[in-house]
Amino acid sequence: MSRIGKKPIVIPAGVDVKFNGNEITVKGPKGELKYTFNSDIGVEVAGNEINVTRPDDNKEHRSLHGLTRTLIANMVVGVTEGYKKELDINGVGYRAQKQGNNLVMNLGYSHQVIISEQPGITIEVPGPNKIIISGADKQQVGQFAADVRKKRPPEPYKGKGIKYVDEYIRRKEGKAAKGAKK
Repeated sequence: MSRIGKKPIVIPAGVDVKFNGNEITVKGPKGELKYTFNSDIGVEVAGNEINVTRPDDNKEHRSLHGLTRTLIANMVVGVTEGYKKELDINGVGYRAQKQGNNLVMNLGYSHQVIISEQPGITIEVPGPNKIIISGADKQQVGQFAADVRKKRPPEPYKGKGIKYVDEYIRRKEGKAAKGAKK
């Protein structure tokens, strides 16, 4: 039995869970999320818990069991607490600012890099070198943060670029100075 798949998901107060065939809708204070799961996997609500079951020990069903449970649990956490990713900008003259619904960044290019907010995503810029991306959908927040980071990934020599706050950049040595001739 899947150790993750057999754990029940506790539904907190203020969260509404509805089923329509093999589609689950979770509503909460931070928004509404939908997910269509495999029709072989059983999902039922018992009291204030959601239980995920599988029909047999087939390899595909074992894989989908834990995955479905985790995705539904992430939806419940997303509509109650939400998810956020923090990014740091390092480099001389590199900075970000928010103009309306757009994130405008100066990243050493000859032009400004402009990224628009997506529905379900909020961008905060508390300082010129910090970006906070938040939202209810874990996958959408992570993908948007990766897209922002991709505009100027950190380089290994000076560490200039956009990086996650908890990311460690392996630094490299620069060119060696001219040595003594033999």
